Amino acid sequence: MKIVADFHIHSRFSRATAHDITVANLNQWMKKKGVTVLGTGDFTHPQWFRELKENLEPAEPGLYRLRNDLDEKNVSRFILTTELSCIYSQGGKTRRIHHVILAPSFEVVQKINVALSWQGNLNSDGRPILGLSSIELAKLLFSISPEIAIIPAHIWTPWFSLFGSMSGFDSLEECFGEWSSKIFAIETGLSSDPQMNWRLSPLDHLAIVSNSDSHSASKIAREANVFDTELSYPKIIEAIKSGIPQNYLHDSSKFLYTIEFYPEEGKYHFDGHRLCNVVLAPQESKKINNICPKCGRPLTIGVMHRVEDLADRDENYIAKDRPPYKKLVPLEEIIAEVFKTSTNSKKVAAEYERLIKIFGNELAILIDASILDIEKESTPELAEGIKRVRENRLNIAPGFDGEYGKVKIFADNEAIPQGNTLF
Repeated sequence: MKIVADFHIHSRFSRATAHDITVANLNQWMKKKGVTVLGTGDFTHPQWFRELKENLEPAEPGLYRLRNDLDEKNVSRFILTTELSCIYSQGGKTRRIHHVILAPSFEVVQKINVALSWQGNLNSDGRPILGLSSIELAKLLFSISPEIAIIPAHIWTPWFSLFGSMSGFDSLEECFGEWSSKIFAIETGLSSDPQMNWRLSPLDHLAIVSNSDSHSASKIAREANVFDTELSYPKIIEAIKSGIPQNYLHDSSKFLYTIEFYPEEGKYHFDGHRLCNVVLAPQESKKINNICPKCGRPLTIGVMHRVEDLADRDENYIAKDRPPYKKLVPLEEIIAEVFKTSTNSKKVAAEYERLIKIFGNELAILIDASILDIEKESTPELAEGIKRVRENRLNIAPGFDGEYGKVKIFADNEAIPQGNTLF
């Protein structure tokens, strides 16, 4: 069956997250978004772990469903996941690496939590900080269960990632040592897309997944993975691995594509200095030795810069033996631009809910629905906005140094043609 999976989210027990994140609320948003399998996030946090056990019941092997959810039409399943922050010293440098962890059962999670409780304060945050190196973490987790999956998170972001300019490494092997062969996937993060990662031949033996890293229920599936597979933990792991080039050639029907944020919209796509409102492309930063031209301090080196530094392929390189991807803008953002208001307005919320009732879910609207049907049920402006997103016809001011990029679908004061003249 075709499934949409988002493995990386957070609970309300992580810093800077929405207070209304509950299991039931997540389940409701899964149906609105069109998500089949959602990571629980934060399974190391004791209170969230209790809520997960209280609210979920076993479904297929390694997957769980909300208790008393009788909706058979819109299947929603949870997979046990968390994000761990490893901060440690290696090679004379402080490393800050985030990892997404997938586990096959509550029993395995219980063992993980007991083991990690000796390494850090699991009560302090949904994404706990551990003094373990990535090598030590891998050794510990794989000793608990070989079915556990470790996926380096948002691998390019400057401060907390595998290839981060401020605290990362230049290779997977540097980070994981002898355990690197057990790592089978990496996560793009919001500021990169698969094509940027294809440029590194050392990543050719890894699957590339994309997840929302959502801090609120309404943000799930802004990045996600689309598979054609049976519902179970082992089959989902198998589907992820089918995205590795040598596997994808033999079984390209399992990993269909990823759903991507426009990477320019991510918070760390370009170099910059937020306090000085300086944003620069890598080529511009290199000309001034990566120093802020206003204050003289080092710039925060963004994702695009690091990709350029480590890539051994041209920026136009296309991998023909990889799952493709589709770049989207969240429906609420498109509606807000058409209505010339904020995404938090009641007008946007009302139109969003109305369209969901008509078309079934958000991803169905953004990807599958015909432009003509969207125009018929909404407005020519919204139909044109979705059409432009599908055709990558946008203007985006790139994000930098923790600031999200700004997407513009329509030019200021642009007159949108009415009726079917759009098509």
